[in-house]
Amino acid sequence: MATLKELADRTGYSTATISRILSGDPSLSVTPEARRKVLEEAGRLNYTATRSRRGRAPKVRLRLGLAEMLTPEQQLDDPYYLYLSGFVRQNCQDQKYACIPLDVGYALPPDAAPLDGVAAVGIFTAEEIDALAALSPNLVFLDSSPFESRFDSVVLGYELGISLALEHLTELGHRRIGFVGPEHKLDDRRCLAPEVRRQYFRSLTDRRGIPSVFIDCPMETAAASQAVRDRLSAGSPLPTALICANEETAVGALLALREAGWSVPEEMSVVSFNDTPRSALLDPPLTSIAAHEEEMARAALRLLAERAVLPGKAPLRTLPLKVVVPPTLTVRSSSGPAFGQNG
Repeated sequence: MATLKELADRTGYSTATISRILSGDPSLSVTPEARRKVLEEAGRLNYTATRSRRGRAPKVRLRLGLAEMLTPEQQLDDPYYLYLSGFVRQNCQDQKYACIPLDVGYALPPDAAPLDGVAAVGIFTAEEIDALAALSPNLVFLDSSPFESRFDSVVLGYELGISLALEHLTELGHRRIGFVGPEHKLDDRRCLAPEVRRQYFRSLTDRRGIPSVFIDCPMETAAASQAVRDRLSAGSPLPTALICANEETAVGALLALREAGWSVPEEMSVVSFNDTPRSALLDPPLTSIAAHEEEMARAALRLLAERAVLPGKAPLRTLPLKVVVPPTLTVRSSSGPAFGQNG
């Protein structure tokens, strides 16, 4: 795992500046290029630390397209997708696969060689999916699962993730827990639908008899910070812990709590979702539900290799598969005993 000093050595920025970039400090004026450099170097350092666990590259070399839901600028607002697509690229490099980024419109130049498959990161419309399938019917989706009867997909086990977070917090004595995130979000075909993490949070807290609080906001740092700030000042009963829909909402919650003079975790515990390399570098380091983006990327490449149609060879598999990667909980210092129960 990367450290602030390692990032400072690799980027040329001070540890103080890097810390402010990672924590979403609104008073810091920094270019998108600087933020991207810090985030990408954190991912590279984390990736390098796990390289020894990889097996040998296969003999078959593939030519794969990479389609991304978010633009490079948008990825800075949700680095989960930055890391997910980055791990696809890095694993292609390990496997000696050609990785061809696909521009908006998802068309190859007329003289380009055909693709053996496409990795699609995020959520796409039906029209976009048709355009990708025209490049190669061997499609794998990461973080969504549209048209499961046709295409492979790799998704995260959200219900298990919420369950792990609730078990952790209740073991620490928390009996009133809040969820920070949107009530609705785009589904696997980019249609507005109830947000799945919030749904699982509601059903699991109801089943366990845990009083719940909903702090509704988009999955963005500034929006989450404002929503938590409003809740703190509303005078209504407060939870003793927050489960945040993603890392950006967790960073926003930390900013609002710090601004209001609340101590984390002594007065409020915070649990994040996704656990990108940034989580360990925040102050305090975030307890987080790990999505294992690297394993998601590796699973996607395995699925593409299995269904690739190569000269003189039949594909190893024709039936589409959906791989659900089980999350784990990484406990750090943003969670602790419920207020009043640590003495």
